[in-house]
Amino acid sequence: MNDAELFVLTDEDGNEHEFIELFSFDSEDFGKSYIILGPADAAMDGDDEEEVGIMPFIYNKDDEEGMLQPIETDAEFDMVEEVMNTIFNDPNLQ
Repeated sequence: MNDAELFVLTDEDGNEHEFIELFSFDSEDFGKSYIILGPADAAMDGDDEEEVGIMPFIYNKDDEEGMLQPIETDAEFDMVEEVMNTIFNDPNLQ
């Protein structure tokens, strides 16, 4: 867990939250890469009280600034949600 890349995201109230990468994948259908982030503190201490949950983003691996972009279309979000459900619910992939 010490080698995980840390992402710091700021919410609408200006509060910073630390996340780690749970997994990432590429979609040939949309021609984009996606990253799924989870709260770093929940991963470290098992705390379920955290209001911030799992966050999917469009992720350009070649962008040196590491900018994350929100998923804006329902079709894209549905595809990402399906991949997340598959990964999180398949014991062979965990």
